[in-house]
Parts: sequence; C-alpha cells; structure tokens
Amino acid sequence: MTFASRMARIAPSPTLKVTAEADRLRRQGIDVVDLGAGEPDFPTPDHVKAAAHLAIDQNFTKYTPSAGIVEVRQAVCQRYATDYGVTFTPDQVIMTAGGKQALFNTAFVLFDPGDEVVTHAPYWPTIPEQVKLAGATPVIVQTSPEDGFAIHADAMIAAMTPRTRAVIVNSPSNPAGALISEADLRAIAEEAARRGIWVIADLTYEKLIYDPVAHNLPAILAEVVPDQFAICSAASKAYAMTGWRCGWTIGPKAFIAQCNALQGHATSNINSITQRAAVAALTGPQESVTVMLDEYRRRRDAVTALLTADPRITCVKPQGAFYLFPYVADVLEATGFRTTSEFAEALLADAHVAVTAGEGFDAPGFFRLSYATSMERLEEGMRRLHAFIARRSQ
Repeated sequence: MTFASRMARIAPSPTLKVTAEADRLRRQGIDVVDLGAGEPDFPTPDHVKAAAHLAIDQNFTKYTPSAGIVEVRQAVCQRYATDYGVTFTPDQVIMTAGGKQALFNTAFVLFDPGDEVVTHAPYWPTIPEQVKLAGATPVIVQTSPEDGFAIHADAMIAAMTPRTRAVIVNSPSNPAGALISEADLRAIAEEAARRGIWVIADLTYEKLIYDPVAHNLPAILAEVVPDQFAICSAASKAYAMTGWRCGWTIGPKAFIAQCNALQGHATSNINSITQRAAVAALTGPQESVTVMLDEYRRRRDAVTALLTADPRITCVKPQGAFYLFPYVADVLEATGFRTTSEFAEALLADAHVAVTAGEGFDAPGFFRLSYATSMERLEEGMRRLHAFIARRSQ
C-alpha cells in the first residue's frame, strides 16, 4: 500500500503504544502495574459529573459552535483572570478535543514547509511530530538533568534562525516535570517579539506545580507578544478529565479565528456534554485540584526514595506534573540491555510493569514512570522493578 508522503515524516506515539500493550496483557488476565499512563487515577470531581448529568437530562446533546459555547469560553477566561490576573475575551478562546488538538490546530495554522520551530528536550513526542506533520522542521534544544532539565532562554534564543517561525515551551514539562522561570520566558518572548516569532506555551500541567514558585506565563505572553502567542492547555490533568477530551487554545482573535476555520473542517465542536462539565470544573470548587496535588507530592517523594534505593538509578525530583524521569544507564550496562526501549519491553513482558522508554522523548538512558496511581500499586511496581533488575544483572 502507498500512503500520503506526510505519513513518512512521523512516528507512532510511544506513550500510546505502551498503553495498548499493557491493555493487551490485562485482557489476557495478567496483573499489570501500569506506570506508563499519563492520566490521573482520581475520579472526575462529583460537581463536574453532576453538570454533565444535568446537560443530558436537559437534552443538551446537539451541535454547538465549533469554537465552543460562549459559557465555556467565558469560563476559561474567568479561570485565567482569577489564576493569573490576565484578561482574555471569549473570541480569543477555542475549545478543542484535549490539549493535543489545541497544539495540532496551532501547528497547522502557523507552520509551513521550510519553517523551523524551536523546542526543548526531553519532550512530549507529540510536539515535534506535529511540527513535522505540518511540514516544518523541529529544532531541539537539549536540557540537562544537572540543573533539573531547566529551560534556559539563552539556549533557546541561540537556536533561532531567520527561518524560525515559532518557539514551543512546555512547562511543567512532560516527561521531566521541569519549569521555565518567568525571567527565561520573558527573555524568549522579548527576542521573539523583536524577530516576529510566535511563542507557544503548552501549559497542560499548569495546575500541578508542587511549590509556590512564580509561574505566570500567560501574563508574560499577553504583555510581551500580544499578537503572536498561543496558550494550549486542558481540563484533562487538573480536573481528572482525560476521557472527556476537553482542551483549549488562547491567542489573538485573528489566530483563533483561523483555528476555528480549521477545526470546522476537522472535528467541529467538542462534545456538548463535556462543555457543560468544563464550565463546572473551571468555575466551581477548586479543592479537588489541591487534594490531587498533595497526593501526587506524597507519591513523588515516596517513589523517588524507593526507586533510588538502587544507587545505579539517579532521578531529578520533578517540580510539576506527575512523572519521574530516572537515568538508568548503569542499570542497562549491568543488565545487558542496549537501550531503555529494550529494557522497558522486557520489564513489561517479564515483570508486567509498564514504563515508557526514554528514546521516545529524545532522552536515551532514561525512562518515564507515572506516579498517577495508588501507593499500593506504586510500591508493587517498585518491588517488581528491583527484582527484575536483580534477575537480569550480570
């Protein structure tokens, strides 16, 4: 068979591949400790589910405007006004099928063949793959575990060329949980404004930051690059709504209008019931976010200690999100695996523990471990992981 040439430019999602294989084993009756999934293990908050039930009872089950109902776009604006003190209007917002579509729309509206897009690694694989799918070229700036995978302005600016169309920043980052400082983002945005470059912020994990650190990225973008920014985020992680498929893009009105035109010929509106649920999530009680964050912090600290009980494993403690990203090069050498891909495949097949190999994040020697599951399962996963390493060590 032959397919469109663009398909040769992209690779399948490594995170979804792990999820599919873990699901296949579970259907065979195998007890899998799934530490690969990038989604909260908490239920969607009750008041959010109640709003969805009410939407169904009121027969709110028809098409809506492709950008989303005014109420949900107003709710996004209200949330950002409360959290960041920045004013957006509903015509600066489009609702999308998760953060992934928010980034996809942005890529296809902005990027042309020949464009370059600067971003940082380790990265969420979808970011560079979408850049390539749009015909542009991702330019990758490596970050370092020695300083917590911090995103530095000087390195990002040094990667800019006359062909640079945009910079994409993910903070807190997936997989490393690293944050960009306000000063670094401001420096990037100021240089981008000078060169006419777009700044795109993937803030999907914006609610999951463990310490009270300054992280008002939306206000900086709105101030410094008001005509060339995009904020992509979602209800998925903060409100345990991954399956609801609710994301959004915020940006200049003309840009959002183009996203709406594209979406109108792709998926149209997101689920009508989800939109009502999102209004409740964004405008209702926020205590559930704090409860989840506190539990993630407890798990982060506990699993970091369990994981690094083997001195061959080193791990930067993440500042946000809900992943550990340990470095296991010494373990690979001891166990005879050439790559973390081989290691992760064997770990799943033999010990029935699912993690995601670092190669998919442009980080050989690392793997991603999600602690968005119960402490009981995390402890069992660590027990199996260490036993697997002991069996395989030469």
